[in-house]
Order: sequence, then C-alpha cells, then structure tokens
Amino acid sequence: MCELLGMSANVPTDICFSFSGLRARGGRTGPHKDGWGMAMYRDSSVWSIHDPRPSADSDMADVMSKTSLKCHIVISHIRQANVGNVCLPNTHPFSRLLWDTTWSYAHNGQLDTPQSLTLLTHYPLGTTDSERAFCWLIEQLLAKFGDQMPELEELTAFLGEQCDRLREKGVFNMMLSNGQYLFCYCTTKLHWITRRAPFKPATLSDEDVTIDFKEVTTDKDVVTVIATQPLTHDETWQQMQVGEMCVFDAGELVARIESRATAE
Repeated sequence: MCELLGMSANVPTDICFSFSGLRARGGRTGPHKDGWGMAMYRDSSVWSIHDPRPSADSDMADVMSKTSLKCHIVISHIRQANVGNVCLPNTHPFSRLLWDTTWSYAHNGQLDTPQSLTLLTHYPLGTTDSERAFCWLIEQLLAKFGDQMPELEELTAFLGEQCDRLREKGVFNMMLSNGQYLFCYCTTKLHWITRRAPFKPATLSDEDVTIDFKEVTTDKDVVTVIATQPLTHDETWQQMQVGEMCVFDAGELVARIESRATAE
C-alpha cells in the first residue's frame, strides 16, 4: 500500500522535517517506490509537484526535503502501485476544480470493482482506482450541494457518508483539501499529532534527524501533522479509528466524525 502525509498550520510552515521521514520510506526503509507527489497551499494558491521515481532516489524529493517552502496545508503521497502503471498521470495527489477552488486529494488503499463507481462529467486522467474515487466524490458533492459550498458541518457529515460507501469497497484512507480545510478519513492506518507551545525536540524514525521545534517556531504556532504511520519515535501520536474523519483548519481539529464501524 501507499503512505500519506498531511499538514495543517496556522502560520506558513515548511514540511521538510516530516517529508524527510516519509521520503525514506519511498524505496529505502519502505517499499513505496512507485512515485511520489505533493500539493502545497499557501493562502489561496496551490502548487503541486509529481514524480514517478522513488522518493528515496529522487533529486526533486531531495530538494523538497531541504527547501523551506512555507505553506498552510500540505498533502503528500508515496506510492506502492497496485492499480495502474507507474507513470506521471497515476501519481498522487490529484486535483480538480470545485466551487471555484482547486481541491487536492490523495488515497492509500485499494478498492474492489472501482468501475462500479459511475461517472457522468468528471473522469480520471490516469488509470488508478484512487483517481476514479476522487472523481466520484466530486460528482457526489456537486449532486448534493450544486454550485455552492455548504457549511463545514454539513459538508463533513456528507463527505463522511460518501467515504463510508467507498470503504465498503476496500481500504480507503484519504486526504482532501481546498486550501482551508484538511479532511482526513481512515479505514486502516492514519495517525496525527498537534504541536504547539511549549515545543520540544523530536527525532525521525526513518532517518537520524532530530529537530528542536522551539528553535524554529513562535509561541503562537500550531501545526498538525497527519501520517499513515508515526514519523517520530519520541512523540505521542493519536491513532484514528476505522470510519473516523478528522477535519483540521489552521492546525486545529475543527470537526470530527467518530468511528461508525462498530455500529455497522
């Protein structure tokens, strides 16, 4: 399977430390060698980079792990291909225009019979089940809400219901953002941690790298990092449950749908 990395912050923040840990899993400490990508939001603008090479061997990934490009939201993905060839069009994150905003999305898992997800107006550019599920989600949102984005509570509830439907088809761990909110949905593995003052040092699990966050932050900074597996070994990460959705805005958890799997 693939691995996901997300970040939500209240001030522009770089992802260098966390991405260095994720990057190592893309062909060196992990098997996710079939490409990597990243979508970065700052204010209302988004910039994306995609590379079908292993992140552990990619010169572009090396640059991204060392360059302090400060953003409010990041979605990153390292791929272990199961559906679709290893190529640029199949490299996450994917993006679509919705409600006059660029939405970015990445998926970890595999869905059974993705062709059963009927599409009418939005079609994938590649051949992954992940992108097809994204197109399907976009169409469900448009069919429900039309041309106007709803309030967060209503949007979160409906999006959670649609993610539950996709979870019925297999493993569906997902990150989705419009540049303000970061939606995270869990089927199997997603963990998150919110860092705020007083900041402490942290050490990556996959690299011999330690950072003292108090040296690179202010007392007002709030940064949440979400990852498939915890990226550090000396911090306490929160594990999401099956069927749980968390929504982050400016580093804070602002909406949450608790697991409904036990009630099924």
